[in-house]
Amino acid sequence: MLNNHAIHAPRIMTIERHILEEERHHPEATGALTGLLYDIALAGKLIASQTTRAGLVQVLGKAGEVNVQGEEVMKLDRLADETLIRLNDHTGRLALMASEEHEDPIPIPAGYPLGKYVLLFDPLDGSSNIDYNVSIGTIFAIYRRRTQSGPGQLIDCLQPGRDLVAAGYLIYGSSTMLVYTTGQGVHGFTLDPSVGEFLLSHHNIR
Repeated sequence: MLNNHAIHAPRIMTIERHILEEERHHPEATGALTGLLYDIALAGKLIASQTTRAGLVQVLGKAGEVNVQGEEVMKLDRLADETLIRLNDHTGRLALMASEEHEDPIPIPAGYPLGKYVLLFDPLDGSSNIDYNVSIGTIFAIYRRRTQSGPGQLIDCLQPGRDLVAAGYLIYGSSTMLVYTTGQGVHGFTLDPSVGEFLLSHHNIR
């Protein structure tokens, strides 16, 4: 027989399970948004791994480039940018991407299927603080494309906040945290490095 502590112990909720439970509230869902959010969480794990080992794997310092904002690109900026692009440019979920590190939108390579979503991101906000061991993060937003077919266009990226499908951010510091919303509350997940999973730690943030 279960004791009272076992009955009332809080559930352990991974981000994957949480996203799936939210999807069940939308019978029309195809799973594309779920997969996209999974891939963003995976990108967060990969970027967090690099930021925690930055001084050991020679990814601190400047990359010798300037981005479209006139800011010097850091090595971790470029690594985070490449991670997000390479995880998402071939999945069939996206029509287009846009990054703070690129002047123009990032097309889906020829030969890969096009999806109905657009992913916008700042791969590593606060990267000028990298060398000082200050928290940095990734910001992302997801929209439905406006164009009906073919390669995504700039107009697909230029949409108001009220049309967001999902948005969130990742923080890399003493712990790694992912916060996101799909319009049904804001929830925070902390990466447990011992199991490599984002676990629900802040439910329904207000």
